[in-house]
Amino acid sequence: MKPLTEFGYVSFDVVGTLIDFEAAIKSGLADIAAKEGIDLNGEAALAVYRDARYEPDAGLFPDDLGRCYGRIAEAFGLPDTPEYRQYMIDTVGEAEPFADSVEAMARLKTRYKLIAMTNARRWAFDKYSAKLGNPFWAAFTTDDTGTEKPDRVFFQKVFAHVERDGGSKDDILHTAQSQYHDIGISRALGMTNAWIQRRHAQDGYGGTIAPSEFTEPDYHFHALIELAQAADDAFGA
Repeated sequence: MKPLTEFGYVSFDVVGTLIDFEAAIKSGLADIAAKEGIDLNGEAALAVYRDARYEPDAGLFPDDLGRCYGRIAEAFGLPDTPEYRQYMIDTVGEAEPFADSVEAMARLKTRYKLIAMTNARRWAFDKYSAKLGNPFWAAFTTDDTGTEKPDRVFFQKVFAHVERDGGSKDDILHTAQSQYHDIGISRALGMTNAWIQRRHAQDGYGGTIAPSEFTEPDYHFHALIELAQAADDAFGA
């Protein structure tokens, strides 16, 4: 396994790894359900959301939350209105970082050039980045790449950017919670990866599309702060 001291860059999935989009989805749905006097199980709603994201008419995140809300509303008897669809888009667009994300990113920024690789649109990413303290050296969104992970084209655009900086994909540690969007494809492309298993205390994949097969990561942590600490230890800080 390549030592953490030998990387010049760390690339990140943002939504689900740094930003707690599942909590935002459940919070928005809980608000709507409370207004309508309907009981709603948040984890069950995430399963409906996940299935909706498989559908061929799925759009870009988080704009697609409106369409997904329609599926959730149908499943749980919630009113499907334009106002509630927009409320879900806005709520997830304002999703907050995980409790450890800001500190971890600040620490990692002192050692590496940090790269955002997100399937979120640029308008939402800009909000997320600000909440994280704007730690990124470079950022790639679906609006920039014209595609979504796990499309290898997304990764190749990042590789090209790093090569213009004098590095290569071998200098990048790709860090993510999504087996489907990130860990599997990063392995297929020959990258070293770090899996941040945010749902380690919960069953299933929550709101994230499940992979067809599990990929054993190079590095495995339950929280991002563990990666930051491992980097500090590796550098002898």
